[in-house]
Parts: sequence; C-alpha cells; structure tokens
Amino acid sequence: MSGPDLRRAAAARALDLVEDGMRLGIGTGSTANVFVELLGARVREGLKVTGVPTSEATRIAAERVGIPLATLEDLPELDLTIDGADEIDAAMRLVKGGGGALLREKIVAFASRRMVVIADAAKSVTTLGAFPLPVEVNSFGLGATRIAVGRAIESAGCAGDLVLRSGPGGSPFVTDGGHLILDAHLKVIADPERLSAALWAVPGVVEHGLFIGLATGAILAEARDGQAHITCLGAV
Repeated sequence: MSGPDLRRAAAARALDLVEDGMRLGIGTGSTANVFVELLGARVREGLKVTGVPTSEATRIAAERVGIPLATLEDLPELDLTIDGADEIDAAMRLVKGGGGALLREKIVAFASRRMVVIADAAKSVTTLGAFPLPVEVNSFGLGATRIAVGRAIESAGCAGDLVLRSGPGGSPFVTDGGHLILDAHLKVIADPERLSAALWAVPGVVEHGLFIGLATGAILAEARDGQAHITCLGAV
C-alpha cells in the first residue's frame, strides 16, 4: 500500500468528524490536499461548511472543488482544524512547516477549538527532530537573526546546520506572509518546550514549526496485511 493510499485513508477518517454548519480550518500539504478533495465532494453533495485555508495554495485548491471560504476576520473562532504534520510524538507535539505555511497554520490552529492531525504512521516518532525544523524569519537583518537563531538552538541543547530554504530557480523561498525560512537540521530535539521558548526570544523570528499544545487528536494510517489501518490518538 502506497503513501497516497495511506494519506487518503487518514483524510477519509477525518471527514467523519465534519458536521453540517462547521467552521473549518483547512490545512496545507499533501495529506491536507486529499482532505480538501474529499471535503469538496461532500460539499457538492450538500454538506454545509465554511473553510478557512491556511495557505494560498490551499485556498486555490478549496475554491477549485467548491468549498465556501472565509477568513479569520470573518470567522475568528473555528470549530475544527484538520491539518497534516511532518512529525508527531506521543505527546502530540508536532513539527510542521515543510510546505512553508507554518505561520498561518499555527494561527488557524490556535483559533480552533480542536485540531486533528492526519498523517501516515511514518510521521509518528519517539523524538522530534529528524525532519528539519522550519524557523520563519523576517528578511530584515537576516544575517544577525541567523546567528541569534543558532545561539538559541545551542542554548536549548540542540545542534545542527541552519539552511536558508530555496524556492524555484534557487532564489530564497518566500512565505505567504513575505518572510524567509531557515531550516534547522537538528536530528534530535530532546526538549521541544525549551527550544520553542529560546526561538521565541529572538526578535527576528516570526514563527517556528514546533506546534506544542495545539493538536487535540491525531489520525494515523499505516499499512498492515495490504490494508490501511487507522490509529487514533487523543480526542478524535
């Protein structure tokens, strides 16, 4: 069974959580894209929901399949956010931002009563850090910010290279908010809370990809005996 099959199984299970009239945060990434596709089909069948997308890419995808959309200015409080993750541990701490939408993803998740992660079970880890941690930074003073971020990482007991993310053509990747991303290749994040606090103390840091205390549940799909098996964590 392939990764796309597992993503579809997780997204389909998450669709069971969606009720008529809900205000939904809609995530970004490969698994969230499958959820958008399935949700669009339900909307065309008559389901009434309003979505708040976490990126311009998700907005475009949701509009394409006919999902009614709003902004957080229109709907400042959401019932449920469905989003993917690059890593998730047993405490439902996440690393997110591989797609570059971490700022909007975190704002939308924080505005939601519930956030449920959908992913294949390979994203479940004992210790966060194998996936590079995105740190969204202001372009002003990038050199100074990069040094400060490196020191913050060291102060939290971590070590690794900081790489400025590249976009198409090799130019720096620019987020929907107009910022840049430093990817921290740390391998192990022994104390995510400590690292989160250290990064937040750097003035040039706009957001980072550690999502702590935001996910209320997770739906993980894994292949067993040629079938997709679902494991639910937390409140799903």
